[in-house]
Amino acid sequence: MCARVPALSGEMQMKTIGADPVNKRIATKPVHVIGGGLAGSEAAWQLAEAGVPVVLHEMRPVTPTPAHRTDRLAELVCSNSFRSDDAEHNAVGVLHAEMRLLGSLVMRAADAARVPAGSALAVDRDIFAETVTTAIAEHPLVTVKREEITALPPPEWGDVIVATGPLTGSALAEDIRRVTGEDQLAFFDAIAPIVYKESIDFSVAWFQSRYDKGEGADYINCPLTKDQYEAFIDALLAAEKLAFREWETDTPYFEGCMPIEVMAARGRDTLRFGPMKPVGLTDPRTGKRPYAVVQLRQDNKLGTLYNMVGFQTKLRHGEQLRVFRMIPGLENAQFARLGGLHRNTFIRSPRLLDDRLRLKSRPHIRFAGQITGVEGYVESAAIGLLAGLFVAAERHGLDLPAPPRESAHGALLAHITADADPETFQPMNINFGLFPPIAEDGPRLRGRERKQAMAARALGAMADWAQTLARLKDQQPAPTA
Repeated sequence: MCARVPALSGEMQMKTIGADPVNKRIATKPVHVIGGGLAGSEAAWQLAEAGVPVVLHEMRPVTPTPAHRTDRLAELVCSNSFRSDDAEHNAVGVLHAEMRLLGSLVMRAADAARVPAGSALAVDRDIFAETVTTAIAEHPLVTVKREEITALPPPEWGDVIVATGPLTGSALAEDIRRVTGEDQLAFFDAIAPIVYKESIDFSVAWFQSRYDKGEGADYINCPLTKDQYEAFIDALLAAEKLAFREWETDTPYFEGCMPIEVMAARGRDTLRFGPMKPVGLTDPRTGKRPYAVVQLRQDNKLGTLYNMVGFQTKLRHGEQLRVFRMIPGLENAQFARLGGLHRNTFIRSPRLLDDRLRLKSRPHIRFAGQITGVEGYVESAAIGLLAGLFVAAERHGLDLPAPPRESAHGALLAHITADADPETFQPMNINFGLFPPIAEDGPRLRGRERKQAMAARALGAMADWAQTLARLKDQQPAPTA
């Protein structure tokens, strides 16, 4: 069951800190947000809703990136899934609920663009990006400038939020390296292929969710026998990969988005116990569990496009067509998008940032989103949300405490700014391992009961924090006219 927590209304929402954002705007220089991805869009929204004027700098389409295809804000370039929406037993579902509680634009757009995906929150990527873009463009306190920022701005700019994400421009990345003294800010992230549904052979493939979760038939499943699986692995390992550029050769992969051919190279059964695991599925033709399965998840609201779950890859396009069409049911597959590879960028946040996301050496600059070392759409947007709230509170003369560590936002923030070892810091998804342990007087909680207790505690702590925001709003000085 997916628990939903409605957004707080009226006095409880953080956006009411600035009262009416149009009539009682803060008479001061704007906050500059660099980057129009999920984190930057969320930060700009939170600021504007709090009555603080914003200039949002987005380099597309003036300067394109290797992965983006449009000039929309918050374009999704990898999966279309925001992962689990279960706020009772899953950490990312708790983060979803907390963001809804705080009036997140990203979650509002995701809910509007939702497509079937079992207990997960998956979206039509075009509707999602268009919803965010329209909301930002129509907000009276946001100015969108299509230009590339090539260096960290000076103090004269005032407050700045850098949310340039995994595809930070090379000039800006170099300046960040220079200012922070870091020698490496990058790793690789890979993109999964998207298939036209009409080209899938449903005499072989069938609809079913693992263990019939969600609606019970949210995924398309393509089964493989042992011989078919072994032949697929042989072809995958032998296929020609994209060559690395010289400056990319020492860049590591993020474990959560490992190319499928790299996973296969770790052992012949790695995929069968990973993205191709057959557990919880029954082939209707045989009444038995297959040896291995490739799952496809709906990628757009119309249900015409499906992405290959876990099949991010760096194979050459011609090799992708040859190898992936070996999968039963995909022999005649037509691809709306083939897989690809792009470089990601992040800073060593535990060393460089304080607990309000400020760069210690230049406190007028905050960082937000994936560049801080969080991984995932929702995590990136959540850090953007916090960065926007922190700046908005300061502009109103308020002392806004960090969210409680028991909450998903607080756990994530604490990890990237304090808890992680700076020397071994790597990008991190939200997970219950980042939350403080549950204090137990009686029998030790395990499994789902433990997760349920941590989730309930987190949402209670976030509800209390939202009330603190409302009290701070009542104590704020009146914005100048």
